[in-house]
Amino acid sequence: MDRRSFLKASLAGTAALAGGASRAFADTASSSAPADVPSLAGKTIAISIVGTDHFFDLKAYQAQVSEVERLGGKVIGLDAARNDQKLVSQLQTLVTQKPDAVIQTLGALPIVDPGLKKLREAGIPVFTVDVVSENSINNSTSDNFSLGAQLGLQLASDLGGKGNIALFTAIEGVVPCEIRLEQLREVLKHYPDIKVIQPDLREIVPNTIQDSFQKVTALLAQHPEGQISAIWASWDIPVLGATQALLAAGRKDVLTYGVDGTPEYLALVADPAAPAGAVAVQQPELIGRTAVWNVARYLAGQKVPGTSFVPAILANKQNAREVQKLVGQAG
Repeated sequence: MDRRSFLKASLAGTAALAGGASRAFADTASSSAPADVPSLAGKTIAISIVGTDHFFDLKAYQAQVSEVERLGGKVIGLDAARNDQKLVSQLQTLVTQKPDAVIQTLGALPIVDPGLKKLREAGIPVFTVDVVSENSINNSTSDNFSLGAQLGLQLASDLGGKGNIALFTAIEGVVPCEIRLEQLREVLKHYPDIKVIQPDLREIVPNTIQDSFQKVTALLAQHPEGQISAIWASWDIPVLGATQALLAAGRKDVLTYGVDGTPEYLALVADPAAPAGAVAVQQPELIGRTAVWNVARYLAGQKVPGTSFVPAILANKQNAREVQKLVGQAG
């Protein structure tokens, strides 16, 4: 099979995967709690999160708090506000507070894992959202392998298998983001005419949008029209800033790609005139509730899996408006 045929076959496979994901996404997006989820009455659940300033983080956190309370439990809510020292401190505090379980939402593994280990050694069950740790009983997350590959294939298809692209490097230790980048690189192995501009762009947190706007503005000055085709990031806040920079510069020759489904970015993908190519849309509320359901089952003596995968869906220029309706962002 020649590369042109391979590209067409890959796109057809991506479309089929997106169709199946759409059905699974629609089924889960409207689902309520499973009937077999036990009560959390009399239980105290600590919910620790790196910050709530981003769409995914806030929605996952709010869903966890409301679901614990709906199941009759008490919540200890801890928001580190993007401060690593505060994040470390709040995990250490939980060792002495001794809640019945802890859910850690997001965080770079070198920062959070020592605290998760201390909790586990203290006999406190640890659960995570988007944190792959041997100290966690269960991690609730999207299938970052498939969504990373699908996003990479969409990029390759949109570019016709050739062009120069810029990457925002995933933050070290954030495993879901690292997986998405790894999957993009696996896709690009089959498209030798797609070249990655060096050096990679470095993302920062906080002030991600402002920083990426400035970095992409400088990048565009170095690469006039026709010299760059796409900008990719492992989440969509950096490419939200990147897309704003493209719009400010009047550049329509570059497309952006990311992951999460932040409303502002999904709206840009849905806009035919905006230079946003595609976004892998996650379900943060369902991911958050899934983590709570696993806690409830575990505390009731039931067996839970090591990982709970929640469906995501690829939104592109063709289906983004439909996806907006699925996730309640229409209009």
